[in-house]
Amino acid sequence: MKYIMTLLILVLLSCKNDVKTKVSLEIENAEKQNVELEVYDFNGLEKFLNQVDDKVHVVNFWATWCAPCIKELPHFEELFKSYKSKGVEVILVSLDFPFQYDKKLKPFIKENKLQSKVVALDDPDMNTWMPKVNEEWTGAIPITIIYNKDKRQFYERSFTYNQLEEELKQFLN
Repeated sequence: MKYIMTLLILVLLSCKNDVKTKVSLEIENAEKQNVELEVYDFNGLEKFLNQVDDKVHVVNFWATWCAPCIKELPHFEELFKSYKSKGVEVILVSLDFPFQYDKKLKPFIKENKLQSKVVALDDPDMNTWMPKVNEEWTGAIPITIIYNKDKRQFYERSFTYNQLEEELKQFLN
């Protein structure tokens, strides 16, 4: 009986290790999947700020080092999921520093499973491009632009989901 019990315990332990090994391999494979990140200078980014089509565009400038940005980011994700079928496009423009893309930005995108389009702006000449985004922009983030072919609004502030949705609804037909 003692031998049977020992054999049973060994079999059970070996099965448990197989499951752990399989799960570990799946996690390793998932971690190896690379996050693709589109990086633009301001000239390349401008196309996202001035599209003339039948969509409503919500463009949010943020960074992983900005606490208010991170706090409101889930609201943009929720907005994207709720309104993408209604012609709303959400673009998240990261202002993270290029040396942080691999160590901070890409892991953040992956860990938070961001579904909105995320692009990075790599253009150090802020004095030139910031007024092109909006003359009133002081340089603080987060900022959001909501626009369609007929109307454009600039917001230098954070949003709750309800506030963001209320502003968006002014642009929907």
